[in-house]
Formats: sequence, C-alpha cells, structure tokens
Amino acid sequence: MERPAIAGGKPARETKIYYGHQYIDEDDIQAVVDVLRSDFLTCGPKITELERKLCDLTGARYAVVCSNGTAALHIAALAAGVGEGDEVITTPITFAASANCALYCGARPVFADIDPATYNIDPKKVEEAITPRTKAVVAVDYTGQSADLSPLLKICREHSLTLIEDGAHVIGTKYQGQMNGSIADMTMFSFHPVKTVTGGEGGVILTNEESLYKKLLLFRSHGITRDAAQMKHEPDGPWYYEQVDLGYNYRMTDMQAALIISQLDKLPVFSKRRKEIVDRYNAAFSKLPELFVQQEIPESDTTRHLYILRMIPEKLKIDRRQFFEALEAENVCCNVHYIPVYYFPYYESLGYHKGLCPNAEKLYEEILSLPLYYAMSDADVESVIEAVTKIVDYYRR
Repeated sequence: MERPAIAGGKPARETKIYYGHQYIDEDDIQAVVDVLRSDFLTCGPKITELERKLCDLTGARYAVVCSNGTAALHIAALAAGVGEGDEVITTPITFAASANCALYCGARPVFADIDPATYNIDPKKVEEAITPRTKAVVAVDYTGQSADLSPLLKICREHSLTLIEDGAHVIGTKYQGQMNGSIADMTMFSFHPVKTVTGGEGGVILTNEESLYKKLLLFRSHGITRDAAQMKHEPDGPWYYEQVDLGYNYRMTDMQAALIISQLDKLPVFSKRRKEIVDRYNAAFSKLPELFVQQEIPESDTTRHLYILRMIPEKLKIDRRQFFEALEAENVCCNVHYIPVYYFPYYESLGYHKGLCPNAEKLYEEILSLPLYYAMSDADVESVIEAVTKIVDYYRR
C-alpha cells in the first residue's frame, strides 16, 4: 500500500470529494421555474402543499414552514413559553442554533453531556440538569440518528417540560418504527443544502398540538392574524387584520417550498443511498482497531446526514489535525461537527467554560466528518475508504 500523500505518495484520487453536496435534478429546477411563472412567489399555495406533504410524511397533525431551521427553533422556544429567567437543556455537540434559540428568548442554555457511544444527548444527564427554572429540552438528532425520545419524553412529562426535537439531521429516520417528526412536542427539520432534502434554505416545525400550532403561526409572521377568533376588536372590513403578539418575518418563499416538495419525492432513494454508503463505511472501519464506529440505538432506523470518523488517539502516531490534513492530501475533504457550543467566545462571555461536558469535549478532539451525500459514486466511497485505511496503516502505533 502506498504511503499517504503528505508523505510523498500518490493521492487516493485525482479530484476532490467534498464532505457534503446537494443533488438537484431537472424536476427540481422545473418545480422552481413553474413558481416563478405563477402568480405567487411567497405566502402562496406551495406553502400549504409543502406543509400537508410534511404532515403526510411524518404523521404530524400540523406543520409550520419557516425561512430556515434556526427561525423554526426560535418560534418553537417561544411557543413553548420560554422566557426571561428560564433554562433550556440541550447538547453541546450541535450547531449553535440549538442553544441560541434559548438566548433569543432571554433564557439560559444548560448543557447536558452526551452518550459516549451514540454521541446523542444522554437522558440521564438531562434529568440531572433539571432545576425549578427548566422550561424545555432541545434534543438534537445528531448525524441523523434519533435521540432516545422515549426516556426523554418520560422525563419531560414528569417535570412538565416541553420536548423540542432539533431534527435538522433527521428527516427520513424512524424511531421505534414511527417517522421522526410526530413524536416530540415539536420537531424541527432543516432544508439547508447539505441536508438530505434541500430548499436552498428553509425549516419547519411539526407538532400534534393545536395550541402550539396557533402560536407558531403567529410568531412566524409578525404576530399578525386574520382569524377573527384571535382578534381583540371587531373587524371593520375583509381587509382587516391585527397584530396580537410580537412576531417575526420568518416566512418561506414558494420557490423554496416547490423545491422541497420536489426533493421530498426523492427522499426514499436519498435515504437508501445514504444507508448503503454508511454500511460500506462501517464494514471497512470496524475492522480498524484505531477507529471507533458510532453506535446506533436499536430504536433508530437512521437516515444519516453525517458520517463521523472517530480516532482512538493512543493507537495512532498523529492527532486529529494531522489526520485531517492527511485526508485533504488524499483529496478527501472533511469537516468537523461540532465544536462544543460553549467553547465559543460569546458563550465564554456569558460564564460558560470548558469542563462542563467531558464526554462531548473528548469526542470533539477525536472526530472528523467524512463525505456522505446521495450523488457519491461507488468509486467515491471506495476512494474515501482507501484514503482512511492508508493513513491508519501508515500511522498506527
């Protein structure tokens, strides 16, 4: 076997493989063009069609689409009643929006440690973090594997908390045979370009509770309603509307909605291909004692958004930075998901510090995100496996 490229050998391939990439076909393009030629570019029929399609997919009663996943999390926290002085428990191994949604409401994020095998938030650590100020739990479906929702729901019910599922990664996954999106009190999906299904941007909150649904609609669109039942004053004409709360402009365009609708038609094949790639990675990397393969709970039938490669440092002569650079030299472009949220300077300024979640911090030091997306060819997958194996073989202790 050749030496790694950083040691002078030939790269695993001549062109780069990126860690994620959207897949757009002619049907997707035509769906957007049709909207551009229609009478509605925003707040039109495609919004309603998408919301119905997402309810049909997940079994949720209600869907409220938004401009992006962060906006969706914000209005979910507002609908849950999160406010000044409250606490919201979440994981540090996530994108910052999972915690920022609490800050937007004047609340304080509280970080609970992860399970060291699955990398998802540990329900036991969640329960230990509950105080009289706790209002909600934001459980992240990290990499697309479902958080362990049954114990989390039990904990939330016992303590009168709202369970918000940050499902930015999870579309297409099932938990205990049920599609994620209709299990937690509220579930967010993201449609960012590297996600399994994309709208360029976009997000949604799904819920089964009508009271939450009505609040989400208000917060999405300026706190304005045309529903007479929600108004304080008698309407003086068909044009009349009222602002009854302080909301935001978090609306989605019909162009985005049309693209997502078209993409959702391909979700079964997207999911199937991602599972095939993950299976091939797992089979290859589980044979290397220098690496740890992320474990999956039996309750989760996972459509994985990210594939996490975890090094066992004591078995290798290089650290994560050097492994990252070695893969880049092999034309395999990786990323790291995620830096623990409370490492960021803004969170330091709020009093957070290292040492809060030891499992999460150790994980961060040892992980890379390998390429994983629908359009990867078998040759692409084999190139990634070859590059990782070559580096491990060369640098093992």
